[in-house]
Amino acid sequence: MEAKKQDEKLRAENRMRCGYTTGSCAAAAAKAAVQMLLRQKDVGRVSIWTPKGKTLHLSIEQPSFSKDEACCFIRKDAGDDPDVTDGMLIGAKVRKNRDGGIHIDGGKGIGRVTKPGLDQPVGNAAINHVPRQMIREAVQSACEEEEWDGGIDVVVLAPEGEERAQKTFNPRLGIVGGISILGTTGIVEPMSEKALVESIHLEMRQAWSLGAAYELLVPGNYGENFVKDVLKSKQRPVQFSNYVGEAVDYALRLHLKGVLFAAHIGKFIKVSGGIMNTHSHFADCRMELLAAAAIREHIPLEILEKILSCLTTEEALDYIEQSGKAEAVYRNILERILFYLDKRAKGQLEIGVILYSSEKGMLARSENAQALLEKCQGNGA
Repeated sequence: MEAKKQDEKLRAENRMRCGYTTGSCAAAAAKAAVQMLLRQKDVGRVSIWTPKGKTLHLSIEQPSFSKDEACCFIRKDAGDDPDVTDGMLIGAKVRKNRDGGIHIDGGKGIGRVTKPGLDQPVGNAAINHVPRQMIREAVQSACEEEEWDGGIDVVVLAPEGEERAQKTFNPRLGIVGGISILGTTGIVEPMSEKALVESIHLEMRQAWSLGAAYELLVPGNYGENFVKDVLKSKQRPVQFSNYVGEAVDYALRLHLKGVLFAAHIGKFIKVSGGIMNTHSHFADCRMELLAAAAIREHIPLEILEKILSCLTTEEALDYIEQSGKAEAVYRNILERILFYLDKRAKGQLEIGVILYSSEKGMLARSENAQALLEKCQGNGA
C-alpha cells in the first residue's frame, strides 16, 4: 500500500499542466465580445465548452465596446507545453449584421494561406476548421442567450502574431502575416513531440499537394544550409528534426516515389544502428557506431580507443581520417544507413542519403543521390 501511495505521489509531481489552444482563446474572446456588444457592458469572464469535453472559465482583457462593435482578448496559456504562442493575447472584434450569418475572418496578426495543401484554402485566414466551429458555436450560444436573431461578423486578432509567427513553421508553409489559430480539442496537452511530428507531416503533405513525387529531407537548419550552399539546390527541403522513422512512414502514406536525406553524420550515424529517432533522449551511441564501422574496416585498436573517448563526432572523424581508411568507413556507414531506411520503408520507396560534416563537407552519398536530387527539384517530373 505504501509503495502504491509513493508511486501515485511521484506521478502527481511529474504530471504536466495542461493549457488551452489559440482556438479556445479565439472562441472565448468572440463569445465575450458578442455578450458585451449585446448587453452593452463589460462581462469580466466567459465560459466555453471545448471539443475535449471540458469547460473553460477565462478572464478577458482589454474589453471595449460601443453601440456598433465590441472587442476583447484572452491571454493564451499553453500549460507546460513549449509553445511560442504562450502568453499571447488572442482577441476578437465583432459587429452585428442583418443577414443572419456568422462570418469569421482574421485581422491583425493572423496569418493568411498562400499555398495549397493546408487546412484552409488559399486566401483564407489561417483559422483551422475546428477553431472556426468553436467560434461559430460560441457566438451562436451568446446570440441565443441575448435573444439576438441577426448575424455576427467576427474578426480574430493577435497583436503579436506577425512577430511570433517567425518562430513557427508558418513562413515555410506559405502562411503569411501572422500565426495560425489551431487546436482540435481546445486543450493543450503537453505532447510537444506529437505536435512536432504533425508539423513535419503537414510540411511533407503540402509539398506532395503541390505535385512533388520526390522530397528532399534534412534534420534542421544546418542541413538546409548545406543543401543550399553545397548542393546548390533551389529546392526548399522538409525539416524532419529527429523523426527519421516517422518521415519514412509518412512518405509511404503519401505514396511518394522517393526521398533523399541530407544529414550531418553526427545525427545520421545513429541510423546506421537502426535507430529511427535520433534525439539523445532515445539514443546517444555515436562513438560506438563510428567505432563499429571502423572495426569493419580493420582500423587499428589504438585509433578505435581514441574514437571511443571522443566527445564530438567531428573530433572522431579526425582520427578516422588519420587511419587512411576514411572513405571506406564512410561508405560502410552509408550502406548500413541505407539498409535500415530501406527496411523501414519495406522496400517500397526509393531512398538516397548524403552524409556531410560541418568541417569536412561531403563525406559520402548514395549512388542515386544526384538523380534523386534532380527529381526533387523537378517535383518528380
